[in-house]
Amino acid sequence: MSHPQAPSLPANHLNLWRAATIACLLVIAIATATGMSMFEQFKAQVTHLQAKLQTTAQIKYLSVLLNDKHAPALLMTFDPRDNALQIQRLNSVTEGPQDTMQLWALSANEPPRSLGILDSKGKTLRIATNENSLARASELAISVENKGGVEPGKGPRLPYLFMGAVLQKAL
Repeated sequence: MSHPQAPSLPANHLNLWRAATIACLLVIAIATATGMSMFEQFKAQVTHLQAKLQTTAQIKYLSVLLNDKHAPALLMTFDPRDNALQIQRLNSVTEGPQDTMQLWALSANEPPRSLGILDSKGKTLRIATNENSLARASELAISVENKGGVEPGKGPRLPYLFMGAVLQKAL
């Protein structure tokens, strides 16, 4: 019994198939290397953006205090990670040598609460506070007090020099 012999391919067809197989393997190797490189770049970008997010302020509360002519006088922002109110003066008004500017949190059903005094004549400063102090406040105000501010438990002298609504920003 003889077995039928499979038809043999011409040599040039075998060489063509070998070349096509090698070319496909090279394409797969290059695609794999490219994909891995892109994935590593993506991971590096995610790590970079996460680090940047950690150093970027996350402002939760803000307020623009206006003067009696409704011109902006102070910009106040609160980052809950800092537990501090960042204050930027938008005008050139500063207290006199025997005066102190004091910051107040105003709420509808509570007496004014002092958040601290502005102890610097610089353009930017900060006052340590907590989120609860701002969460209950509907407005912030600045009064001019005798040097050192008012005694704890006492209210401000009126009228307020600057006032502005407290706005809560979605993070």
